[in-house]
Amino acid sequence: MRKTFYFIMSLFILVMAFSCKDNKPKSVLSEVEAAGDSVSTGDSTVYGIMVEGGMNSIVLLTDHGDTLEYLVNPNDTFEVVKGGKIDGDRFAIIGYKEYGDHFMRSAINLTTLLGNWTSLDRNFEIKEDGTVTSSLQSEKNPWTAWKIWNGKLVLSKDTFDIESLGADSLSLENKSGLFVFTRGK
Repeated sequence: MRKTFYFIMSLFILVMAFSCKDNKPKSVLSEVEAAGDSVSTGDSTVYGIMVEGGMNSIVLLTDHGDTLEYLVNPNDTFEVVKGGKIDGDRFAIIGYKEYGDHFMRSAINLTTLLGNWTSLDRNFEIKEDGTVTSSLQSEKNPWTAWKIWNGKLVLSKDTFDIESLGADSLSLENKSGLFVFTRGK
């Protein structure tokens, strides 16, 4: 009887060992990379022309031909729209849908962003075609290209949050600090 018990237990352990062999956990890194790739492959920003704007909304004619109304969430405690609201200006909006309405997480007036910007160590122009030209010969690592990617401003290799954007000032922030620029001529 004792031998039978050990024999059955041995078989049970062997069956468990072989059944677990086929169910090895998949590499977590490959799953994370796949998830990261799906996020990085697409820009979640909606681009278009503002056709109408109210105190708490923007009606956007998107580049895909859709007309969407984006609302400002009344619970937001910070300025969502950077660069002001002017009919006919081009916008980049990061939004979300809640209760059937589209809300803005951030909206960047790209028309206001274009132009000359200066600081103590930089003097550059953001152009509509996605290029950046520098006016200073002594500038280290001048920016040569720009784009909005998932609500952030990418200047060449540097990625920034736009803290504020006005007619005559621009504040950018990243892990290196806060950078303030004034409108150049």
